[in-house]
Amino acid sequence: MALIGNLRHRPARRLAQLYAGLTLYGISMALMIRSDLGLDPWDVFHQGLSELTRLSFGTVTIGVGALVLLLWIPLRQRPGLGTVSNVVVIGLVVDATLALLPTGGPLGVRIALLITGIIANGAATGLYLGARLGPGPRDGLMTGFVARRPGRSIRLVRTVIEVTVLALGWLLGGTVGVGTVAYALAIGPLAQLFIPLFAVPEQHAAATETEAGVPAPGAGTPVTPAG
Repeated sequence: MALIGNLRHRPARRLAQLYAGLTLYGISMALMIRSDLGLDPWDVFHQGLSELTRLSFGTVTIGVGALVLLLWIPLRQRPGLGTVSNVVVIGLVVDATLALLPTGGPLGVRIALLITGIIANGAATGLYLGARLGPGPRDGLMTGFVARRPGRSIRLVRTVIEVTVLALGWLLGGTVGVGTVAYALAIGPLAQLFIPLFAVPEQHAAATETEAGVPAPGAGTPVTPAG
């Protein structure tokens, strides 16, 4: 698979924004984990696998991301630099942040961690997708499946995938709770706010959609990413 996205247009900003976003994404995941109030569906799955395998959360995140990326091949999806970086950087950052954050704490502190984590996750999404260097592997799986079967809605495919990984993660011991519901309700509006805010303008303003899957301004709201 050839990488999508070139760096001829504003490379310094796009690279800085990409890696700032991926770093913040990993930090946001760690904050939600330490809140112990519930995770988003994919992280429930990652946590469940981590409990089962005794591997670190970040290692499991990297492994799952790599396996999902392999599923892009039959779907004829092309990764970008952001896609490959997503697989590696987020997992390394979440492990490093978890090593620094203490477990437990008063309920008020844990609620603050959850709220901060959800908001930071939305901002991170806007940063790394706005760099236009490729979506995360899990998002590409969803959009690739829809592209191969045009009759299926993105909302339906996303729901089926996330309900499946949520159920599997819960069965494996992942944390499902109020944070799971809060994330589901908040991440859409947050992504809608942050993605246009951080989107790097296309070199040709007439383009309505970029190689990274982020519409140009005025082209509509992109799919809420799952990482």
